Formats: sequence, structure tokens, C-alpha cells
Amino acid sequence: MQIDVMTLSIGDLAPDFTLLDSDGNTVTWAQFQEKTVVVYFYPRDNTPGCTKEACSFRDAWSELQTRGIVVLGVSTDSQKSHLKFRDKFKLPFTLISDPDHSLAESYGVWGEKKFMGKTFMGINRKTFIVNPEGQIEYVFDKVNTDTHALDVLKVLQLQ
Repeated sequence: MQIDVMTLSIGDLAPDFTLLDSDGNTVTWAQFQEKTVVVYFYPRDNTPGCTKEACSFRDAWSELQTRGIVVLGVSTDSQKSHLKFRDKFKLPFTLISDPDHSLAESYGVWGEKKFMGKTFMGINRKTFIVNPEGQIEYVFDKVNTDTHALDVLKVLQLQ
């Protein structure tokens, strides 16, 4: 069941993609050229940790927008699930549906997980900050779902 993937590192170029958002709009990496982008991968919509993480970005949205930062949340959930999640928690940023986990694989976050004695494949929570030139500038391997957006802002203030 193990997939041999390599996680992207600082200095690597962000992978190109074409996927759909919660409204069914096509989203491509080219849309974000010359912008700082936070790409955060999370396991599932409407789960406790993922909800806390998404709401932390929602609550810091004003500061993120002031700085011109784009936030992209990515999971394997369907567009319909993303739409409900977005609307329920009033999330102002883009949620991308990656049903075949191709984007997760290209970032190296798709892998084996264990929960309650079961082993399965899924997204491992990880966040990447991509600079305006399209390079990975920072990687959050460990995410505190309660304070994640503030942690991202702290890193961005140091750059």
C-alpha cells in the first residue's frame, strides 16, 4: 500500500495543476503567478482538526488579504462537500477538490495513515508557502490547527 513519494522542499517549484473549486470553477496554478500563496493540505471537510484549521484562516483573513496572500485549501473531498464546508463556516478562501489525489501526490502529502488500528491512504496535513516566483519558501511539517493562520503570518513577517 505504500506509495513512494517525495515531499517538496524549500526551493522546489510548486507543481502545476488544473482542478475544480467548491463552485465548480477551474483553478490552475497559472492564476496565482506573482502572488504569495499558502497551499494547505488537510484530510477531510467538517472534521474537528480540519475545521479548526480552516477557521483559523477565516479569522485571519483580513490580515492575509491586506498582505495580498492567496490561501488554497486542498483535500480529496468532493466539490459538493467543499461547498457545504465553505458555506457552513463562512470560509472566504478557495477550497480545491483533489478527488484523485494527484495534487496531494505531487506535493508528497499523500501517504499511509493509521487510525484506530486501521491503515489506509490519505492526505497528511501539511502546508506550503509559495513565493511570487513559484518556489516553495517554507514548509509546515507539523501544524497546530488552532493557530495555523497566525503561525503562517509569523513566518511571512520574517521574510
